[in-house]
Amino acid sequence: MSIDANKNRTLIGVIGDEDTVTGMLLAGVGQVTSEPGKEKNFLVVEPRTSDDQIEEVFDQYTEKRDDIAILLINQHIAERIRFKVDTFTKAFPAILEIPSKDHPYDPEKDSVLRRVRRLFGE
Repeated sequence: MSIDANKNRTLIGVIGDEDTVTGMLLAGVGQVTSEPGKEKNFLVVEPRTSDDQIEEVFDQYTEKRDDIAILLINQHIAERIRFKVDTFTKAFPAILEIPSKDHPYDPEKDSVLRRVRRLFGE
């Protein structure tokens, strides 16, 4: 993939709980358009949100969209779709697992950190 193919990657996507997404939107991360397939770059995961819905949005943000450079996902939500997160190997978008107010960050669960440890033989 050439550098030109990634020049449109200017957005940060967010899959998170209400508090996390609200904070990111207040920080200016939100993007809402009328372009089909790119209506918004965030998903608020509520208790009634199914794993299938989370997977569908994850797939859309990582496979179908060419404007997302970084995807932030709450770690406890990434656990619900761990297979998808762990098997994603492309450079873009970069997947970053972040803590939430009610769920602290656990480095043992972070797929990126586990890959780095494997590279260094730990």
